[in-house]
Amino acid sequence: MNTELMEALDILEKEKNISKETLLEAIEQSLLQACKNHFGKADNVKVTINGQTGDFKVVAEKVVVEIVEDPVTQIALSDAKRADSRYEIGDIVPVEIKSKEFGRIATQNAKNVILQKIREEERKVLFDQYFEKEHDVVTGIVQRYVGRNVSINLGKADALLTENEQVKGEVFQPTERVKVYVLEVKNTTKGPKILVSRTHPELVKRLFESEVAEVSEGIVEIKSIAREAGSRTKMAVWSNDPNVDAVGACVGMNGSRVNAVVSELHGEKIDIITWDENPALLIENALSPAKVISVMADPDEKTAKVIVPDYQLSLAIGKEGQNARLAARLTGFKIDIKSETQAREAGDFDYVEEEEYEDEEYFEEEYPENDEETLQNEETDYEELTFEEENP
Repeated sequence: MNTELMEALDILEKEKNISKETLLEAIEQSLLQACKNHFGKADNVKVTINGQTGDFKVVAEKVVVEIVEDPVTQIALSDAKRADSRYEIGDIVPVEIKSKEFGRIATQNAKNVILQKIREEERKVLFDQYFEKEHDVVTGIVQRYVGRNVSINLGKADALLTENEQVKGEVFQPTERVKVYVLEVKNTTKGPKILVSRTHPELVKRLFESEVAEVSEGIVEIKSIAREAGSRTKMAVWSNDPNVDAVGACVGMNGSRVNAVVSELHGEKIDIITWDENPALLIENALSPAKVISVMADPDEKTAKVIVPDYQLSLAIGKEGQNARLAARLTGFKIDIKSETQAREAGDFDYVEEEEYEDEEYFEEEYPENDEETLQNEETDYEELTFEEENP
């Protein structure tokens, strides 16, 4: 019984996560390669290995002939009869080959075959392990900056956070723990190449799945996400249970759940709105925190005209157009925003009953630059602005 071999295989199986059967196949291939290197051919050689004991046997099948022309594949009748008197011309005789007979070069080549197989299997195991995590969030440890890219250790492999997938303004320190979204896992000769992102909208979705039990269980669905990484995210949610408030579930008690995600995103603001199958209501919700007078949506053309109170126009547009831009991306509609005055002048509507607009109960961000009193005192003539869905 070859106990040393089996112990070595057990250690490799545990440490490298390579199955014992695969290692035994590698040994079999190495013995065939050794025979080929030693004899010049190995077409008639068979290797049998006992998976329980580790014992192996190498046999060359030779044809019985009168005159031997090829000693590798043929055996003389007299030699065959010494093994068994019943052999005749044309019979096949199994001749055992002792591995000790192999030369140094053949032995070294056999060793290289085994090592190569181990390396290939190790890379395959690593690739399979991380390929399963593709399009998911993993936690890694920052290693170092490689130019403007960041190398992040994910345990058994390193991932690359390229400059394009980094949030502008984020700076990482070595040994810092960070959550990243796995974009792609490629299989290469040097092991898996893992590309990760901190800007992808799916990062926000996966973080909410880990923080909000209702989302991970499917009770609350995240229907759409629009994100400008590092600044603001708008997320539309829907509850499949009438007794569960989708927005409230994502916000959590005193904002605990959403604040955990905001903290992981280093302060990025998150607006959570209710999804609605009615595009007009969805667009109205998407423009939150701004109040809307009316929405005229065309589902076929994917366009919508929105009218807001004069003092809410700046709030609906947002800083540098961000609020309207994210709303367009979230809903998939081209949104045309006009103030009440602009709409009257354009003849879009004749009369709208005056209403009082109360503040929302919950916001992810205050808008000091859009304070109602400030906006009323400003004599700013806003031009008609149109915001289209952008491909992130």
